[in-house]
Amino acid sequence: MKKKLVAVAVAGVLGAPLAAHAQTANVTLYGRLNVDLEWVKGAQPDGSNPNVTRLSSNSSRFGIRGTESLGGGLNAIFQIESSINGDTNSGNLGGRETFVGFQGAWGTFKMGHFLMPLDDMHPIFGNVPTYTTSILSTASLWAQGFASKADGGFDARLGNSLRYDSPSWNGLTFSGQVALRDGSGATGANTGDHASELRHAYVFGANGIYNNGPIQVGIGYELNKKVRAPDLDDSDITITGAYNFGVVRVAALYERLDYDTPSGSLKRDMWGISGTIPMGPGNWYVFYGKANDGKGGAADGTRVAGLAKGSDTDSQQYEVSYTYPFSKRTSVYAGYVKLDNGGNASYTFNINPYPIAVGGKPQGFVMGMIHLF
Repeated sequence: MKKKLVAVAVAGVLGAPLAAHAQTANVTLYGRLNVDLEWVKGAQPDGSNPNVTRLSSNSSRFGIRGTESLGGGLNAIFQIESSINGDTNSGNLGGRETFVGFQGAWGTFKMGHFLMPLDDMHPIFGNVPTYTTSILSTASLWAQGFASKADGGFDARLGNSLRYDSPSWNGLTFSGQVALRDGSGATGANTGDHASELRHAYVFGANGIYNNGPIQVGIGYELNKKVRAPDLDDSDITITGAYNFGVVRVAALYERLDYDTPSGSLKRDMWGISGTIPMGPGNWYVFYGKANDGKGGAADGTRVAGLAKGSDTDSQQYEVSYTYPFSKRTSVYAGYVKLDNGGNASYTFNINPYPIAVGGKPQGFVMGMIHLF
């Protein structure tokens, strides 16, 4: 209610007609500030260990969303979500989940700029206590989240998107999305350009999720059609599930990446296991993931982002963190993460990546604070 009153007050400053419309449209302001102090060690393969201390903002945001009843159970919906860099004085207006659409008993349809259905797998696996962000993000190996869509990553927010989300049938939901790589408006690695639209490039994604009581299970698929280059297709399929035993919530995942390259296919399997353990008012989170060597018909040494074909191209991720809530809105957390790259692998952190050479083993300790409003 307070958020709605603030929204109406803001609209009142801009003019009475807008304020009246804001009340009718049920407008809400919201946001999140997530800032941490990081101590990162690069652990480069040449033996150097350049240590850095960083203050980082982790997916901080400010947004406005609204709903207007159109009658007959049909609603118009909108959202404008902007990134906020809490460590500096910069941001990106409308650069996060921004869309317009319709919602009814049949589900939700929206158009705009937002994450793909594959990303809905991340909350099932974790790490929810720290909001799946910061250098603790589990999408460093998984989905090559540090890489842009044009470089082979699968953890990107895509413009020019159309998406449908089904209603829930006894805990079962489905989603489908297509992102057109067209050159209208701003262009970039995660939106598209004129060259992409001329070769009819697009991204397609879908998922199915079952969420009922202590059980969560999801399968997600994403296809990058001619995104990196003409006649090169990339795909990711992820299966993940979790069960909450009360004393611990255990989750597991399996992922298969498949890239087209000029010399043949480049494939990789990954698996992981995690645990969320309540202790006191907060939660411990532990995670281990293993990305296997690159395989397939591509020539040895062929590389897409951090993944390469051949031996000693595997990587492991270790992580432990604790999140302590002071209230429903304010939490603090601390954690440690390490990426143990093989001699020919070059994976790095998803959020706030740290530049490394091939074979580097970045690791870091963080202490952070989150406030929701």
